[in-house]
Amino acid sequence: MDMGLKGKRALVCASSKGLGLGCARALAAEGVHLVMNARGAQALEASAAAIRTEFGVEVTTVAADVSTPEGQAALISAAGDVDILVNNAGGPPPGMWSDWDRDDFIAALDANMLAPIALIKALVPGMMARGWGRVVNITSQSVKAPIAVLGLSNAARAGLTGYVAGTSRQVAGQGVTINNLLPGIHATDRAVALDTGVTKAQGITMDEAKAQRCATIPAGRYGTAEEFGATCAFLCSQHAGFIIGQNIILDGGGVNATL
Repeated sequence: MDMGLKGKRALVCASSKGLGLGCARALAAEGVHLVMNARGAQALEASAAAIRTEFGVEVTTVAADVSTPEGQAALISAAGDVDILVNNAGGPPPGMWSDWDRDDFIAALDANMLAPIALIKALVPGMMARGWGRVVNITSQSVKAPIAVLGLSNAARAGLTGYVAGTSRQVAGQGVTINNLLPGIHATDRAVALDTGVTKAQGITMDEAKAQRCATIPAGRYGTAEEFGATCAFLCSQHAGFIIGQNIILDGGGVNATL
């Protein structure tokens, strides 16, 4: 299938590894030139070099914290007239409802709600003026089915979801789509961190922790960054122009819901 993306430009946030890297690689495979971002310069440069070598696309790197105004300004400057924006940022730490204070919520909002909104506001007007654009926000399955220990993420990502629900309908007429991808557990560093927490809490091995989690997933396994990236690339493609303001869950069937 021809995605119709060859020669377009994309800003992919938090893309040195994990799901962000999966999205960057899938877009690069379609001939999309990239602006890649991460906080750690070393991992970012390594991933960018690999993509340049494998796919032959142009890759600009911006080592910056997307949750800060300075980081956002650097990304917006490097992005220029991008056609595609993939918003992504690491989730806030787990805990219990009684653990968090105002500063914890502000930090979660800065990273997982306000940063994506800032980039949307900066880059979508140009897409509208050119008559074509795609925005994909990587959120979480917890938007659909809240996870108690991830209350900070539940709250911040749900806020972004509400913003997208209204905004996406306002820009669709100018050829710009905005949608959200809601990952469940995938084989990334985040999964390793969560499973490590289980090993410490329950005194079990990593293999046992993973098996325990897999047993709760109808697909019986963790997702991969490659299949997640392929879904992102489709949402960015010429074939997805009628998908507006949707929340697409990639969780192996973990969320038990009819709608």
